[in-house]
Amino acid sequence: MSGTQGPTAAEPPTERIAADLATVVGRLSRRLRTASPDSLLTPTQRTVLARLDTEGPATTAALARSEYVRPQSMRLTIGALEEQGFVERSADPNDGRQSVMSITDSGRATLASVRAAKHGWLAEALTSELDEAERRTLTEATLLLERLVQK
Repeated sequence: MSGTQGPTAAEPPTERIAADLATVVGRLSRRLRTASPDSLLTPTQRTVLARLDTEGPATTAALARSEYVRPQSMRLTIGALEEQGFVERSADPNDGRQSVMSITDSGRATLASVRAAKHGWLAEALTSELDEAERRTLTEATLLLERLVQK
C-alpha cells in the first residue's frame, strides 16, 4: 500500500464537494432573492447599496472593480439607484473630475427592508427545518465558508 491516501468511501472527491456546494449556494442565493419580491432592486443594485452602506462612499470605477463589472455597466446601475433616490453623487474630495457615490437614508431604509425579509425567511426556515444539532453544524459550516471566501 502506498503512503498517500486517496478519498475513502465516506469522503467524496473534492471536485464533487465543490460542484455540490456551488449548486446549493446558488440555489440559496436565488431563494433569498425571492424573499423580498416587492423590492425594486436588482441583485446588482442590492450589492452596490450594501457595499456603499458598509464601506462608505466610492467612485463608480471603484464600485465596478469591486463588483467585477465594466464601468459602463456600473454607470447604468448607479444611474438607476440615483433615479430612485437611493444614492447621491458628490464631488470627489481627492479628484474634482470624479464623483463619489453615497447611500441615502432612503437607500439605507430600502436595504434594511430587503435584508429583514431575507433574514426573516432564513430564520424561519432554520427554525422549522433544522433541529438544534443541525443548526450547530450549519454554524460551523458557515465559519468554514467564510474562511473560503476570504482567500
